Amino acid sequence: MDLFEFAAAQQSDPRQRYNELCRIINHNNILYYAKAQPEITDAEYDALYRELEAIEAEYPDFITPDSPTQKVGNDLADGFRKVTHPRPMQSIDDIFEHKPEQGETDAELVEFYTRLSKNLSATSPKVVVEPKIDGCAVTLMYRNGKLQYAATRGDGQTGDDITNNILTIKSVPSQLPDGAPTVLEVRGEVYMPFAAFNLLNEQRDAAGLPTLANPRNATAGTIKLLDVSEVAARPLAFLAHGIGMLEGTELHTQDDYEALLRKMEIPYNTPIIRAEGLEQLRAAVRDINTLRHNLGYGTDGAVIKLDDYAARESLGSTARAPRWAAAFKYLPEQKETILRDITIQVGRTGVLTPVAELEPVHLSGTTVSRATLHNQDEITRKDIRIGDTVLVEKSGEIIPAIVKVNKEKRPDTAHPYHIDEAVGGVCPACGAPISQEEGQVAWRCTNFTCSAQTAMRTTYFCKREALDVESLGGTVAEALVRRGLISSPLDLFRLNVETLGSLNLGSDDEPRRLGEKNATKALDALNNAKSLPLERWLTAFGIPSIGVTTARLVCTYHQNLNDLASSSFLRDLVKVESLVEKYNTLNPKARANKGIEPDALLEQQVKIKNELDANVKEWESRGYLKVEPDGVYKLKVVNPIGSVSTHKLVDWFASDTGQNVIKTLQELGINPSSPRYLENFEQQEGPLAGLTFVLTGSLSRPRPEFERMIADAGGKATGSVTKKTHYLVAGEGGGSKRDKAVKLGVPIIDEHTLLQLLKGEPDAR
Repeated sequence: MDLFEFAAAQQSDPRQRYNELCRIINHNNILYYAKAQPEITDAEYDALYRELEAIEAEYPDFITPDSPTQKVGNDLADGFRKVTHPRPMQSIDDIFEHKPEQGETDAELVEFYTRLSKNLSATSPKVVVEPKIDGCAVTLMYRNGKLQYAATRGDGQTGDDITNNILTIKSVPSQLPDGAPTVLEVRGEVYMPFAAFNLLNEQRDAAGLPTLANPRNATAGTIKLLDVSEVAARPLAFLAHGIGMLEGTELHTQDDYEALLRKMEIPYNTPIIRAEGLEQLRAAVRDINTLRHNLGYGTDGAVIKLDDYAARESLGSTARAPRWAAAFKYLPEQKETILRDITIQVGRTGVLTPVAELEPVHLSGTTVSRATLHNQDEITRKDIRIGDTVLVEKSGEIIPAIVKVNKEKRPDTAHPYHIDEAVGGVCPACGAPISQEEGQVAWRCTNFTCSAQTAMRTTYFCKREALDVESLGGTVAEALVRRGLISSPLDLFRLNVETLGSLNLGSDDEPRRLGEKNATKALDALNNAKSLPLERWLTAFGIPSIGVTTARLVCTYHQNLNDLASSSFLRDLVKVESLVEKYNTLNPKARANKGIEPDALLEQQVKIKNELDANVKEWESRGYLKVEPDGVYKLKVVNPIGSVSTHKLVDWFASDTGQNVIKTLQELGINPSSPRYLENFEQQEGPLAGLTFVLTGSLSRPRPEFERMIADAGGKATGSVTKKTHYLVAGEGGGSKRDKAVKLGVPIIDEHTLLQLLKGEPDAR
């Protein structure tokens, strides 16, 4: 049973499961379309979507306009002019190839064609079949032969104007040849060819920039860049696959469509196979599956469309997709191979990641020899062992993954694998002990100066949201470590132009120098980093649980780095919370303590009470603690940073690592300050004073802007929902934060209500 089957099994109430599926799918739509940062594979998404469709088929009264089946994905972003589509830009319904054990593998294809025939009262309607490109949908609007605008699909009704970005694609004409229709709206896909994507990543790696995850995500991120020069430097391509609005000519069949685009010199999707009758359609779908692997760009299916345009109009569309077309999604190609070994990679934060070393196998057009195993839980769940015969697939045509083990072929020498045992309890890179925190699946190296972590920590240290020295990422950071020039990110500040400029990024046999120009640029950025605010430095340290939002909050209560490192504010919060929690836990009347000798509990309570009493006046005066009339101790302050983050900060600055960082920065004369320092939390004033907010979902403005507005009004914006959160501000989506707010009884408000609260309108609460 996989994750999604397990989730379904836990939901016996169809309505409850339906709502849960809508939430999960909408959340993943935002990640996929708007953020280009999917968390699940296409196959996993499709399984959820099909389950939702099945529930809606059985319970049609559940369906609302907000259902994912009733709307297209929304990729609208800030910073772009909005364009209203003259005709909706719809999605396309998916039909799926089945596994052989499920019956006819193309049963859904047969069902689609049979329904098409019935609706048209035709025995063998003519269709066209072409590859389904794994790219980003865009529309090109030409009026009187000139490109008026190019836009994304957006929410189907409104898109983002990305004209300048699209014009960087050489194959997209800004002016059509003579004879162009009065109005011609061309719809298609922007994508990134495999070879160009790989070359781009090689260039970024050589320049010390972070590499891009995959072609589809790279494309989605690129077309939403605001810097056109950066878009022009990336190898985007375009292929048309349909027509939107058209005036000045008529199209009757696919032949007319292709002839028009050839005349207008607009590239369109190929190969296109004509089919008449079910058996020809089946053959065409099989042929596309063979041909698509040689196209040089990502595909994951075949699109089937009626050839006759008048017939298309007669069938019309649903709210989400046309009835005259479907996308046949192929099963991910799978092959068996041998798991030769499991190696361990050490990441930036010291996480040990197991990697499967495979007997090379040809899969989806490439040779696969490695696959991620994620973590120990994944290995244990699938019972993966060295020497096993494993079934491998390329998830979403990109990421190699082990689907399952063929245990019938398991050799007698194959034994259960455990990371801790395999590495002998020490980091394979530096020999320091590894550990696994309670409640965590990851094993980590405990050594901050571990050589395997240094390069990745340096890359993170130099990221844009940290110290913004991107030219020292990737290959450059690895070369600096390999050549022994740095053992921690702070060593960057000891480099000079001559040393950095002569850095060999290549091998000893084929040297490749960084060069004086690049070295000067990097050192200038490092010099500028010395004056960056404290929150950027705190982010750069890469402390677990301390992201950008938390770093910003921490810096509200500390004047500079030295103040933060010796913070009595944080230490007292940790101590007070810990003591009060322990004191209340030891209550003899608590149900959890039944069966425990009351005298033993009281003895421990007395010890903690003595410590609380010794500090109670000071902590009461600071607003941390209050004593109820019945003698019960209660926290008075709402920890603005969060208990987990506070503990992580205190522990990090108290550790050898934190002490060494402070000492090194003092030697370098660096003590970044906080421009948002408020001296102490009780001095905050404004309409939101004392209130804590969490933001989630898609909002009309960038999240940091709302966080600044909340802080300016005396409130706090934190990263996670707790029982001490006053409001969750939710845009579209919201996912787990919305669920947790409901569970904890935290009020959920929209953006409009937040703006009312910011203005101090009393009726808004």
